[in-house]
Amino acid sequence: MRIDVLGLQAFVSIAERGSFHGAATHLNLSQTALSHRIRKLEDSLATTLFERTTRQVMLTPAGAALLPRATKIFADLGEAISEVRGTSTSVQEPIVLGCLPTIAMQVLPRAMQEFKADHPDVMVKVHDSSATEIAARVLAGEAEFGVTVATAGRWDLDMVAIAKEPFVLVCHRSLPAAAHPVLTWAQLQDMPLVRISAETGNRILIDDALGARRETMRWQYEVQRVTSAVSLVRSGIGAAIVPQLAFDVIEADDIVAIPLRSPAVSRTLVLVTRKGAPLRQATSALLKLLTAHLKARFG
Repeated sequence: MRIDVLGLQAFVSIAERGSFHGAATHLNLSQTALSHRIRKLEDSLATTLFERTTRQVMLTPAGAALLPRATKIFADLGEAISEVRGTSTSVQEPIVLGCLPTIAMQVLPRAMQEFKADHPDVMVKVHDSSATEIAARVLAGEAEFGVTVATAGRWDLDMVAIAKEPFVLVCHRSLPAAAHPVLTWAQLQDMPLVRISAETGNRILIDDALGARRETMRWQYEVQRVTSAVSLVRSGIGAAIVPQLAFDVIEADDIVAIPLRSPAVSRTLVLVTRKGAPLRQATSALLKLLTAHLKARFG
């Protein structure tokens, strides 16, 4: 059977970029030439691979079934060429990833230490930034994957849950609350609390979990960043609710973190990748280690 390599290349490029225009630019083709390649491929397969509207291009069921196999063909071909040349693509090109700053500080170093043992020559570039920036970099192809917080409505990325990170109450050791191994939200109603800005995803998660109860809490202070909230907590004027990893990166002799119940609030840490974009072997190895450490930390 003769394989239409050019047609498959056009198909994968359109699927990865979500548009004929973007794929044509990437392949340095006219849109007419690109459409001709797809039409020829569809004719040879006797099926339609894309549903086209004026606003978007979507894979048909047949296209969705073909995409992982087609991307694997090109990934295998790339590895074969690298082996023939006597070089590894993973050595030539750095692994680029995005992750939350707390993950970069608390979890990533251990994963990279293990990764270096088997891949001593692979360069790794880390974008430790906000959830919004991580998703944008992955979507733009500036990062191969990201480890971030789950957000709704990201149909343009593949998202796989890794672990649930709990929120904890952080307070000064001198406060009565510090003596409790666990606290309920009802026990916090009279305590002055430091609230994080509504612009952050953490605030949204807490508000959604509490529902109407959030209006009964004593939110006496508001700051933009977790670090600012912790500074106020250290002064003893109030307590704050932060993700567990955010507390773990702090020099914590004078403050403590206490689990919260009724309700327990957590945020889901997820792996994000571009739809249909396969990961290189070395990238997959680093991702596997990072995922394992996150699961062990919160499993």
